[in-house]
Amino acid sequence: MPLNGGSNLSPDRKHPHPAARIFQRSLPSRIPERILPPPKHRTMLHYRTHEISPEHEWVVFVHGAGGSSSIWHPQLRAFRRHFNVLLVDLRGHGESQGPHFDAFDRPYTFDRVSRDVLEVMDHAGVRSAHFVGISLGTILIRTLGEIAPERVESMILGGAITRLDARRRFLVWLGDRMKRTMPFLWLYRLFAWVIMPRRRHRESRMLFVGEARKLARREFLRWFHLTLELNPLLRFFEEKEVPIPTLYLMGDEDHLFLPPVRRLAAKHQSATLEVLERSGHVCNVDRADLFNSLSIDFIHRVAGTRPAEGAA
Repeated sequence: MPLNGGSNLSPDRKHPHPAARIFQRSLPSRIPERILPPPKHRTMLHYRTHEISPEHEWVVFVHGAGGSSSIWHPQLRAFRRHFNVLLVDLRGHGESQGPHFDAFDRPYTFDRVSRDVLEVMDHAGVRSAHFVGISLGTILIRTLGEIAPERVESMILGGAITRLDARRRFLVWLGDRMKRTMPFLWLYRLFAWVIMPRRRHRESRMLFVGEARKLARREFLRWFHLTLELNPLLRFFEEKEVPIPTLYLMGDEDHLFLPPVRRLAAKHQSATLEVLERSGHVCNVDRADLFNSLSIDFIHRVAGTRPAEGAA
């Protein structure tokens, strides 16, 4: 089935792109008028909302692997002055874990995990929203832009992962070899040091390692399994641009992920890149004020709205 009414064929091939299998199902073109209740077969993700009014734009925050909605604390106060806000704990993270969540599909895929967010939006009555993500959360948002573009008003992708070069693929390979023998927290600390090596990144490292302590080992292994989908999926995203306004926010010290984002942003017409000085991979923490101001201004421009007086 073509994606979004278009073609699944790569520009230079006459057979489907390898990543097209991830999007085998698509949402109906018309969003149902009723609010969908939680499915009976399992528990919905934990979420919370901060609503100003039905007329205000909605912003959905999507954290990365090993985090939780609490990593958006530096953003919450600023954003809730301007927009309705929805914060989600992804599968196995934050409050979305415990025996009552064990009925989640196995193995995890980016398609299934992304649809969890759509399910929360249906339950909360959010027809469409602007999405803000960090690290692996940016891949989930980009997946939503593929399977449900009518629900994505704009995408703000912080510390975005858009390509895995040889060094990054080696890290994934190493993690895959060690994931069942090394304590997963040791592995997570190793990745945190490789991705965020500088002294000024210490707060970000401590935040994410602290959140990872709350993650069960089985959940770590399920999420790590997702890395097997990364290469074909990221190539697909690079080749197929979605016409959704996109803002990339990257730290100038995000040495692993900034170079491919520069190339992608130059290639895609709907994309804008802002590089935050003195910031690493987790730029929403390293440079929270700048991250907030750039994101809020971008959403207002896309929505054609103006900030309320005194809300800046």
